[in-house]
Amino acid sequence: MDIGTAAFWLALGQIIIADLLLAGDNAVVIALAVRSLPAAQQKKAIIFGTVAAVVMRVALTIVAAQLLTFPYLKLIGAVLLLYVAVGLLLPDDHDEESLPGAKGLNGSMASAIRTILIADLVMSLDNVIAVAAASRGDNTLLILGLLISIPLVVYGSTLLLKVIERYPVIIWAGAALLGYVAGDIAVHDPAIESWVAQQAAAMGISVANLGRIVGVAGALFVLGLSKVLLNRRKIAAL
Repeated sequence: MDIGTAAFWLALGQIIIADLLLAGDNAVVIALAVRSLPAAQQKKAIIFGTVAAVVMRVALTIVAAQLLTFPYLKLIGAVLLLYVAVGLLLPDDHDEESLPGAKGLNGSMASAIRTILIADLVMSLDNVIAVAAASRGDNTLLILGLLISIPLVVYGSTLLLKVIERYPVIIWAGAALLGYVAGDIAVHDPAIESWVAQQAAAMGISVANLGRIVGVAGALFVLGLSKVLLNRRKIAAL
């Protein structure tokens, strides 16, 4: 697609809008994953994690149509996202005295980046379709649009980190958000698509609304399981 045409700039604008919609969830994940690192490492982890996630999303977008047809992929992704959400609320195994959510998985930069990639992979499965459609098969346009999203996510994550320091309850809200996304993703897996449609029809609601209900259940599951695990750790530490 010629860079001088109106079609090129229209497509680029569509990709940027899609990236902006993605940036919110990604900023939450990144901020939660790096919050326990030293300040200097936080900045590096945010940048490395964001760049790695964008590169992964480019690869995902190129093969998005094929990926989304694979049965059980979204179900597996939903389980992974639930694991990430609960892990973000638990303290480091080597630091039992730390507050809930004080460590992201094992607290290292490598672990934080891994958390970012896992969550971004799962949450991007559906959204990359919009980006792929907007790029119209032009990989140069696709990469350019995604590169523009890097500063958006980096800025959003940095800003959210400051808010988390002041209001730690956001850690729980962020984990609940991941649980909600996991539940909603699971409902739309091709392997159970017909069964889900039957259940929605029996309940007299749309599949979209059923996804929201399962999403809420996923959020409650994350919060409930995390609370139980934290209480067990406190009892074991006595």
